[in-house]
Amino acid sequence: MINLELGKSKEDYLKAILILQKKIGNVHSVNVAEYMSVSKASVSVAVKQLRNKGYLVVDESGNLCFSQKGQKLASQVYERYDFLTKLFCQFGVPVEIARKDACLLEHDISNESFERLKCVFA
Repeated sequence: MINLELGKSKEDYLKAILILQKKIGNVHSVNVAEYMSVSKASVSVAVKQLRNKGYLVVDESGNLCFSQKGQKLASQVYERYDFLTKLFCQFGVPVEIARKDACLLEHDISNESFERLKCVFA
């Protein structure tokens, strides 16, 4: 388990922002809404909560930027997602199912179990 303070939904927002930063560079709320297939209003609420908790900063151009702790958490969630997706695919799970299952597990797997999986399968 990564961060009980935020919950799965907010961790998914952080992961989405990180993925989008890797793909397109500067990320705005509209990009997140499109990527996650959610409303702009939902993104606005999530961004406000993530800002208030110190995970995100919005610069003068409206770019979503991570704070240090936001970057760390987003990277942890993404690492779990990416690793589990690849692992499931290696086991023959179709990629779309692997992604969905990885998204579910990335939040709930203990650090101990995740580290063990990495040692055995990395």
